[in-house]
Amino acid sequence: MIKLRLKRFGKKREASYRIVAMNSDTRRDGRPLEELGFYNPRTNEVRLNVEGIIKRLQTGAQPTDTVRSILNKNNVFEQLAAANSQS
Repeated sequence: MIKLRLKRFGKKREASYRIVAMNSDTRRDGRPLEELGFYNPRTNEVRLNVEGIIKRLQTGAQPTDTVRSILNKNNVFEQLAAANSQS
């Protein structure tokens, strides 16, 4: 199963995360299938590849709870619903 989840990077106590698509049985910092965004919890900076995320969600990828809340805050699920209604 493909999961949309966070991959940690950065220095100790200064963590940042990449939002990636990877197999659910792959380790946290393993090789991702695709990098789809960036999240910095210290500054609340978020950059998303919305088209790539919507494509992954349409093919059955499941976001983790944290990624789901990030996507909700950035209205990605509303854009997904709009994309599904157009096709």
